[in-house]
Amino acid sequence: MDNQTGLQRKLKLWHVFALGLSLMVPTTVFDTYGIASGATGGHVPISYLFSMCAILFTVFSYTHMVKVFPRAGSAYTYAQQTFNPGVGFVVGWAALCDYLFLPMLYALAAEIYLSSFFPDVPGWLWIVLSIAFFTIANIFSVKVTISFNAIFVVFQMIICVVFVALLIRELAGSSTSFSLAPFYSANLTMNSILSGSIILCYTLIGFDALSTLSEEAIEPTKTIPRAMIIQTIFLGLLYTTITYFMQLLFPDVSVFNEPDAASSEIAQKLGGMLFASIFIAITVTGNLVGGIAAQLSTSRLLFAMGRDNVIPKRIFGYVNPRTGVPVWNVLLTGIFSLTAVFLSYETAISFFSFGAYIAFSFVNLSVIVYFYRQRKMNTFKGILMYLVGPLIALCFLVLLWANMDMHALLLGLVWNVVGIGYLAYLTKFFSQKPPQFHFDENVSG
Repeated sequence: MDNQTGLQRKLKLWHVFALGLSLMVPTTVFDTYGIASGATGGHVPISYLFSMCAILFTVFSYTHMVKVFPRAGSAYTYAQQTFNPGVGFVVGWAALCDYLFLPMLYALAAEIYLSSFFPDVPGWLWIVLSIAFFTIANIFSVKVTISFNAIFVVFQMIICVVFVALLIRELAGSSTSFSLAPFYSANLTMNSILSGSIILCYTLIGFDALSTLSEEAIEPTKTIPRAMIIQTIFLGLLYTTITYFMQLLFPDVSVFNEPDAASSEIAQKLGGMLFASIFIAITVTGNLVGGIAAQLSTSRLLFAMGRDNVIPKRIFGYVNPRTGVPVWNVLLTGIFSLTAVFLSYETAISFFSFGAYIAFSFVNLSVIVYFYRQRKMNTFKGILMYLVGPLIALCFLVLLWANMDMHALLLGLVWNVVGIGYLAYLTKFFSQKPPQFHFDENVSG
């Protein structure tokens, strides 16, 4: 048992891997397929492989830092420890984009499926109802609901396997032959791969959440890094396999009534209304449970910031004495999430990705500074691990930045400018030591 936190170190590798999948919601591959297929010109699988390889270099950087700071596994803490509290504050502020937009993504994903099944109901109503569901669940208690996450992951994995089996059966009975067309064709361009990666990386970047389990894992310096790598490769190959068969059978999603919701129409073509109903029920439920967990994480993060008086403690540091819930944070997060009615799923992903890419960039920079510069690990192996690897990761991130939605970039820049201005206010124009984000390792649960 950890003497400082009272947490029991009882999680083995497979426990961490399973918990990681419950945080990732594997059926997000279906949420993004229609949009990604249009962006890549029918080459989603190759874009997934590219995304997986690009993300893996950053995963390796995370594993290096987790081994050094196993009790504070986050990009924000790495930047604080490696650079200074000011840089850590800015990275932490930028990362709020992740937390604030993640509940919106789950609500928008649920809306896509529900609107395809109930076309006469206004789409905004599904978004409002989803966010209301997240908020109500979090105001009372979510412990039991979150514990169901692992169960829902099992159902999601089953639906993925059945979906692929039906695709293969359909291919066997059609005139379409197996080919490499989803990976390469004459109209494939690097720009289309990158455009798809902007969307698809979102489904892979939850690996950093595993670092929050460091204090409950047996041998965290071994277990957490291995789980990060295994989960990223597992999901990358799973998503590539699923989208390969989808893309092979349906190379052009524009033939569907709602291209953004192509997966639900494909499910109906493969297994009829019964299978389509089960498919939508499982994917929507997964998004709803994921949305509860996302809003929970956001409200607890805001509480941690309020507790440390980084933001007004009277509001954000308040906990309902009867329920033990930071109720104002839950309500404010819910209200902010309602702006999702004005956003498309693709734009929301870009906003979410902005903060993630900043965090990823500073993790890679932290590896270079900490290992290569400060600890002088400049042997041949050290150069490859602590300089070349992070630089490759940074190059991939630059490519993703260059292809990001312009609106997301502008909003992200404005958000960071506001953060720097707020930092100047807190430090009396940088004459005092800036406050630090003391991120709780168990903020997500």
